Amino acid sequence: MISISLCMIVKNDQNTIGRCLESVHHIVDEINIVDTGSQDRTIDICRNFTDRIFPFEWVDHFALARNYSFEQATQEYILWLDADDILKEQDAVKLLELKQTLDSSAVPTVDSVSMNYHYGFDDHGNVTLHFRRNRLIRRSAGFRWHGAVHEYLAVDGNIQHADIAITHTRTHTVSPGRNLRIYEKLLAQGHAFSPRDLYYYANELRDNKRYEQAVQAYRDFLDTGQCWVEDAISACSKMADCLQQLGKLEQSITAALHSLTFDTPRADLCCRIGHYFLHKNEISKAIYWYDMATTLNPPDTMGPVQDAYQTWFPHIQLCICHSRMKDYTRANWHNEQAATYVPNDPHVLHNRQFFSSILNPSQ
Repeated sequence: MISISLCMIVKNDQNTIGRCLESVHHIVDEINIVDTGSQDRTIDICRNFTDRIFPFEWVDHFALARNYSFEQATQEYILWLDADDILKEQDAVKLLELKQTLDSSAVPTVDSVSMNYHYGFDDHGNVTLHFRRNRLIRRSAGFRWHGAVHEYLAVDGNIQHADIAITHTRTHTVSPGRNLRIYEKLLAQGHAFSPRDLYYYANELRDNKRYEQAVQAYRDFLDTGQCWVEDAISACSKMADCLQQLGKLEQSITAALHSLTFDTPRADLCCRIGHYFLHKNEISKAIYWYDMATTLNPPDTMGPVQDAYQTWFPHIQLCICHSRMKDYTRANWHNEQAATYVPNDPHVLHNRQFFSSILNPSQ
């Protein structure tokens, strides 16, 4: 069995921190809370779970705050969470089992344990966006956080991948433009952006609807030639989104296709190309690409995966395509395939009623 320090940074998280700590406090041996300037009841709520609360003056640098939180840990392993993360009951059970079975004296020692991060959900609670993060790390390894914003934890050594999910509750609010402001402050100070910085800077420009600048930043990132494959593929897709917002549809599809220089086709790319041909009313070409999306497996990656693009979404689009070709039997089949993933989706239910009236008019 190992011992675990939970390390967190918080600020004005009174609406989420209690639920987070309630889901994990019985598993960890120590809770360290670094507060970066709360002005609500966050600290009062934390005191119900721990007296290890440490103030930290906020200096627009997330890695500094997270590293400070790690420095307060005294146990063998460090678990980190955000205030709007929780462990669902089944995942709490799995984490407790992992704690009981890990042996800090084993050779080789486990340096880090990655866990799934369930980050996006549909209206029915199904996970739509997930990726992996190194969540539990050996304290004596001295792993550190890097980056003022969109920080990352640099780990190496013996990494174990656990079937445990951290669930993001999506209730934490971020000040509009905060991250972009930090990046622009760094630029004004003459800070040289790493390729990773360029990628996340481009994302912030995109999120703030500064599409022309975002396109250039994505190009700058890709031009470095030092891109993690998943970030490069994502940059192509997001650059395509920006160009589409700017009404540059041909350039948009070209940007998306550039992702093929980094890896084999991903389902979201196939769906994007399918949409391009559907928009042009070239239905047979659209069907080709949507069909391909249904045959692809999710990539084996630590990066983000959007399951919709290889599950229900291409089938709904194929339903539309075959309906336009008046092949209602095939369209209905694809609608029912989509229903196996999202049975209560209003589009699926509407389509079912429509096809029933056409294919079974006497009923």
